[in-house]
Amino acid sequence: MTLIESLAQWCANPPPFTLRARELAIDAIIDTLGCMVAGRSDFSTQAVQQAWPQIPRSQALDALFNATAAHAIDFDDNFAPGMSHASAVLVPALLAVAANSDGASLIRAYLIGLQAQAYIGEAIGYQHYTAGWHGTSTVGCIGSAAGVAALLGQDAAGIARTLSIAVSLASGVKGQFGTPLKPFHAGMAARNAVEAATLAQTGMQGRLDIIECAQGFAELYAGLLSQPSLPGAEQHVIEQIGVMPKKYPCCGSTHRILDAIADIQQQQTLKIDDIESVHCQVGIANWRNLAYHQPQDEMQARFSMQYCVAMMLRNGTLSVQDFTAASVKQQADVQLLAMITLAPWTAEQEAEDRNLPHILTLRFRNGQEIVHARLRARGALDEPFSTDDRQAKFLDCCAALPQAELLYQRLKELAQQADLTFIRQLMV
Repeated sequence: MTLIESLAQWCANPPPFTLRARELAIDAIIDTLGCMVAGRSDFSTQAVQQAWPQIPRSQALDALFNATAAHAIDFDDNFAPGMSHASAVLVPALLAVAANSDGASLIRAYLIGLQAQAYIGEAIGYQHYTAGWHGTSTVGCIGSAAGVAALLGQDAAGIARTLSIAVSLASGVKGQFGTPLKPFHAGMAARNAVEAATLAQTGMQGRLDIIECAQGFAELYAGLLSQPSLPGAEQHVIEQIGVMPKKYPCCGSTHRILDAIADIQQQQTLKIDDIESVHCQVGIANWRNLAYHQPQDEMQARFSMQYCVAMMLRNGTLSVQDFTAASVKQQADVQLLAMITLAPWTAEQEAEDRNLPHILTLRFRNGQEIVHARLRARGALDEPFSTDDRQAKFLDCCAALPQAELLYQRLKELAQQADLTFIRQLMV
């Protein structure tokens, strides 16, 4: 049996999902909807709307616009098994075809699509991401297509056709990080996921061994092929590893260092004028993601460790307002950014241990030195956001919406919602 056939059979008949898995899925869906609202006015979102102004809109365009918005300000969750911003692709793709669905069906399809992203990510391995492929728009596309197909009621054969088509639509390179095209990658992946499932309904088909065959996905996309497993009675990936919501509206590669600063701030007051230098040690892939030492605009600032660290030290936190064109122009201090250095672990070190921490070293003008390491960022299952944290982030993202708090409470009861039309007010 091929990898696609194994995955399709599981997606068509998954085991019952636990209450815990469904609750975590609701949290992830709500977080994504908040990010979608916050990203509505971003240049990336506006650009794709201008490029495709057709009215009435198709399901594929709904997915394109809303996934671009969900990823526009880089505030959406990270998903390590898929090497992806899983929910920014998956949730908009599902909503695009969910007109006649209820909340419980949406949650179920989300959990299917998320597990599918984990499966594809595990099959090709982390080498795919470090080679420069944007997992959000490759793995995210294929896995999300499985969730869309399941929500549409496709059987195992239909889901397998969808997955094969999605492989041919998967694309997106990390060299575009720091440009407005990066959010479009999420939109493109969601659109392609919808189109793959739609095309599969006509009977269109491709090779079912397209992941592992010669000239297939793993070989061409720098994968190191393995045989992943799918959960039976054991926990779903959202319970085992989880999706990680973001505390800061910038590239996730900065977050462990930013949380290290926050940890120190809880113990003592940090004054930026007292600091002589800052050094950040990160993983190779993280280092490569953070290409902008002296950012010129808000998108580059989201991919600048120097800018993010400087603002964190200066203001004690980071907010959406730190990543506007005006803020970057006003706050980017060449001398300040120059004192913040960034270096990766070596390839040999990562070969010995993939799970290396990110290390922050603060050197003060009085000779003091503080070194603090973080293995994970806040938001992981072992250090989750509180209920108050989640609600505060949603309300911050949706500050312009009337009755945002009532919307949040209704979304928390998503499993009981028979009609999803109320979600339209959160969409582009």
